[in-house]
Amino acid sequence: MPNDNDRILIVGAGQSGLAAAHAALEHGLRPLLLEASGRTAGSWPRYYDSLALFSPARYSSLPGMGFDGDPERYPRRDEVVSYLERYAAALIERGAELRTDARVSTAEAGEEGFAVRLEGGERLSAGILIAASGSFGRPHRPALPGLGTFTGQVLHVADYRSPASLPGEHVIVVGAGNSAVQVAYELAGQRRVTLASRTPIRFVQQRPLGRDLHFWFRVTGFDRLPLARAEHPPASPVLDDGRYRQALREDRYRRRAMFTRLDGDQVTWPDGGRERVDAVLLATGYQPDLPYLAGLGALTADGRPRQRRGLSLTHGGLGYLGLEWQRTPSSNTLRGVGADARRVVAALGRHLRGHRKHVRA
Repeated sequence: MPNDNDRILIVGAGQSGLAAAHAALEHGLRPLLLEASGRTAGSWPRYYDSLALFSPARYSSLPGMGFDGDPERYPRRDEVVSYLERYAAALIERGAELRTDARVSTAEAGEEGFAVRLEGGERLSAGILIAASGSFGRPHRPALPGLGTFTGQVLHVADYRSPASLPGEHVIVVGAGNSAVQVAYELAGQRRVTLASRTPIRFVQQRPLGRDLHFWFRVTGFDRLPLARAEHPPASPVLDDGRYRQALREDRYRRRAMFTRLDGDQVTWPDGGRERVDAVLLATGYQPDLPYLAGLGALTADGRPRQRRGLSLTHGGLGYLGLEWQRTPSSNTLRGVGADARRVVAALGRHLRGHRKHVRA
């Protein structure tokens, strides 16, 4: 297989791919980022309009470049997009290659490393491959009873932009995480909203003792805590500055145990009660979006990578970034992915040097 020994292929130019490129440059490797979309900001431009970071700007940057402005503010979606595009431009100035509208369709492995094929047919090769394509392209849509008979609109939060995205008067938001609660709160200003979840919502105070929770994560080392079973991460609580719990107490939106069935325009609740519903919004998370690796045998039957802390268990030289709770609670965040990138790229670099010695011998 033809190869470029100093090049590292990185699939995805969102926060994880950019962190990987920064680490590659620090290790003397030449990163080539392949981004399927037309922008160097990953999935951020496609998130809902009102989304803001859950952590202050002070704790939310990638290695080597902080956010401008007040470090205690919570940057909104468009600020994050602008930041990531500036970060990508700085990497290019340092020698990184970056190609947009370059969707990887397949990957293969050989004695000299890896080759990927783009949708247009072009083939690229390198000794190291990092899958940093995230999960936004593969929203989890659970098989809810009666969903196929429902006559209203069903939307995943990946496709939600604003309250105008959903018609009708009564909306059920399915989920119990940050996105579910944020969107339910936003919709409650214009709709009748029910938040349906299998477990009660767990709230955690955003600013205990007057400091943001992420300050305490940094002080205690929680964000750097390695995980023993990253493939079974716990559910994250909802960060709340007080408004979400207050709105729930005031019945601005309701929380109910998960419905038992949808039927036409009706929903049936566990107590047997029925009511009309116009739309269902699934805030049910995402799964790793790695279809291009299917031919490698690197994935489980349900499409999850066979990996430990970002390193493939099936192929030397293959790494992952941006997986939920990949190594620590902050692995899939702006504040945490840089640390993972340094570890993954360092390990892949050692593999590459060892492989070269073996080949020369």
